[in-house]
Order: sequence, then C-alpha cells, then structure tokens
Amino acid sequence: MKTDTNKQPYLPLQSPVGQSWKFFVYSAIGIFMFFIPVEIGGKSSIMLDHIVSWIRMQFPAIVPYYAFIVILLGAVYPFITKTWNKDAVTIVFSVLKVLGLIVAAMLLFNVGPSWLLKPNMGPFLYDKLVISVGLLVPIGSVFLALLVGYGLLEFVGVWMQPVMRPIWKTPGRSAIDAVASFVGSYSLGLLITNKVFKEGKYTIKEAAIIATGFSTVSVTFMVVVAKTLGLMDIWNTYFWVTFFVTFLVTAITVRIWPLSKMSDDYYDGKGQPEEKVTGNYMKEAWSEAMKAVQHSKGLLQNVWVNLKDGFIMTMSILPSIMSVGLRKKVDTCFLRN
Repeated sequence: MKTDTNKQPYLPLQSPVGQSWKFFVYSAIGIFMFFIPVEIGGKSSIMLDHIVSWIRMQFPAIVPYYAFIVILLGAVYPFITKTWNKDAVTIVFSVLKVLGLIVAAMLLFNVGPSWLLKPNMGPFLYDKLVISVGLLVPIGSVFLALLVGYGLLEFVGVWMQPVMRPIWKTPGRSAIDAVASFVGSYSLGLLITNKVFKEGKYTIKEAAIIATGFSTVSVTFMVVVAKTLGLMDIWNTYFWVTFFVTFLVTAITVRIWPLSKMSDDYYDGKGQPEEKVTGNYMKEAWSEAMKAVQHSKGLLQNVWVNLKDGFIMTMSILPSIMSVGLRKKVDTCFLRN
C-alpha cells in the first residue's frame, strides 16, 4: 500500500497570544500531571497516581465492582462488534478476555480454588494491577489531551530527532512515550502511542517498537515488584539497571525480526512523518508546535475523544491482565517456591 504523507500546509511562523498560550498552559498542566513527582501524605509520585490513590481510598467498596464492570464490557465488546474472529490473534485474545472475566468474577465473589484466592495470587493481581490500571488509564486519558494535543509532542520531537531515529528507529516525538512509560505508567505510554498512531504520526512499525519497547516498564509497577521481592534496599541499582536494559533491548529488537519486517504504512494510509531538521532547531521546533496548536481541536472535544479512546483501551486491557497476568503470577510463585 502506498503511503500518502498528507502533509499539512505550511503556516507562517506566528504566535498570537490567542494560540501560543495553549501551548504553554496546556502543555505545562500535562507535564505536571504526568511527569512531576509530588509528595502527598508521605508518598512521592506523579499527580495521576495520587488521584487514583485518592479515589481508591474514598470509594474502597465501589472500585472493585467498577473494575469488574469494565472487564465484563471488555469481554463482550469483541462479540458485540463482531470483531472477535477477524484473525487468529484476535480470536486468541477474545477467548483470553472471556477467561479473564470468569477469573474476575471468582475473585470478586470469593469463590473458586484455594490457590486462586490466596492473598498473593488472584487478589494481589486484581488489587495491584486491575483496579489501578482501570482507574489510571481513563483518568490519564483526560490529561493526555493536554500533554500531546497542543504542540508539546511536535516541539520535543524536533529536539529528540537526532537521538531517537538513529538508535531506536522511531520519531523524535516518541521520547514523550518513553518518559511517560517510565515515570508514569506503561499503560499511559500505551495510551499515548495509540492516540499518536491513530493520528497518523507513527507508522505501524514505529508504534509496535514503542509499545513493545518503551511501554513495557514503569517506575510505579517497579516499586510494586521491588516491594514484593524485597529489592527496595537496592532500589537505585534496580532502577538504573532496568532502565538501561529496557532501552538497550529495544535498540536490539528493532533491528531483528519481527519488528524489522513490520509495515511502514500508517493507520489509515495517511501519515504526518517528521521532516528532517536541517536549520535552526529552536525555530523549527516552535514552528511545528504552533502548527499543531492552530490545527488542534477545542479542549472539551479533545478531552472527550481521549476519554472515549482511553475507556475503550481500558476495556481491552483489563480482561487480558486477569487471564495472562494470572498465568505469569502462577509461574512466578512456582519458581519462587
């Protein structure tokens, strides 16, 4: 399939107050919510994590049922839309989602085999992963509109182009994904990747590289793993080794099958690839940011579109976590014993 770059027309380098303030204000709010650690109640984390923690503390009896409803919707969604059997991979995941629904029901209503109901098995997975991701992704999607919808992605992309493209074969704008995944959550990284991919700013190959490379690890879940395995005493070593290995492995996997052979087409055949910068980086970065601002949607419309996409993604993620995640948890416990 021939790729149509469908490039936006060049706009004069202007920054009227009515447009440029969106770049500064909305991007600053997005950066604060996703990347800036804040200490509240003795806990240092990003604001999105604090919001999720507050919701869980205020509504402890409701959030488990909310997560179950999302899992239920996610399990039946492929069958309602009649997409469950479009290919072999979709069939497998549709079955896994149904299995995840069954496991979630057993945990929620406390029925099933004793090994499943042990605190460090099913309940651990449901509480630490399912509920957290079920809240984090929809809430994060609201602020995602501010982070990537008003020029920050394009501004950072110009500066990071000389680094990201040669090493990881992804656009400079993918640096936002990498940081969001590590500092915030891998699920937020996937959310960003999904949005940018559907906007035609990543090819199929680039989106796959980012999702399987940068969006596989996060500090928040690393803390959970470190506490579970008793690694907090060597946290700094654990963090930096994980960081280095993640980016090193990604640099290797992009050069081997299957990632190296994936399609360079865009989501709907039309794309907005980054142009190679040859002039003044600051001038080019500002120009690209202002173009993005001038073509951006209104705030409420942007938030609504992101929230809808985020909830659909949550419906897809949670049932799979319950089935695939439980299998991995069983394997881990078996190896430790």
